[in-house]
Amino acid sequence: MTIKSAIRPDTGQQTWRSLYLIAGISSILFVLLLITALIVDFIAPPPVHGGTATLEFIAANTVPYVLEQILWILPNALAVLVFVALFVALEPINKSLALIASVIGGLSWALILAIPVTSRGSLSLVYLSDRYSEASVHERDRFATAAEAIVAENNTPAIVGVLSAAGILLISIVMTRGVLPRVVAWLGVVTGALGIVSEALRHAAPLFYWGYGVLLWVWFIAVGIALIRLGQRTPVSGTG
Repeated sequence: MTIKSAIRPDTGQQTWRSLYLIAGISSILFVLLLITALIVDFIAPPPVHGGTATLEFIAANTVPYVLEQILWILPNALAVLVFVALFVALEPINKSLALIASVIGGLSWALILAIPVTSRGSLSLVYLSDRYSEASVHERDRFATAAEAIVAENNTPAIVGVLSAAGILLISIVMTRGVLPRVVAWLGVVTGALGIVSEALRHAAPLFYWGYGVLLWVWFIAVGIALIRLGQRTPVSGTG
């Protein structure tokens, strides 16, 4: 050991160790928050059609509706962190493909944060619901029409969903070459491939979409466990 390394040990591995552990926990938390959103949705399911019905539902169930929308939106930031950690872990195997996969996967989940719809509603509808409740009978039609447009957008397959599945497929292909368990990698390959088809045909073949949703959550939990174990194996510093 040199004097320099004794005074200032290599902190690079320590940084990645923390990243792996935090990203692993985030991956599992991502799924738990979405399951919570699903439970709220089951307790007070919002209408999926009709602007007027949706606005009246929100007025009568504002708190659970807002909670559900937040639970569908905020966890996506955790998914971005997972893809960052996967790039760091897999970069030694194939830097180019790992970067492409992480950018496609991570960016797609980040874009979901910017899109005002969640496929189960939108926080924008809360504002419209308030205005609808305060409006006169003759003025309500325009707010219902605006809500109908948002509901239609919710029920339209989005390219961002296809991209998120493609990111999972690509990062899992890199994962098959080592570092993380191959069973997790092949699970991701199946999940990503099914996800691309399911997202494109979300309303034409809803059973495929639900199957993809379950596999997606299983994959994130498996990746979370794998990252936590990788972090535990990573030395705290360059001295081991």
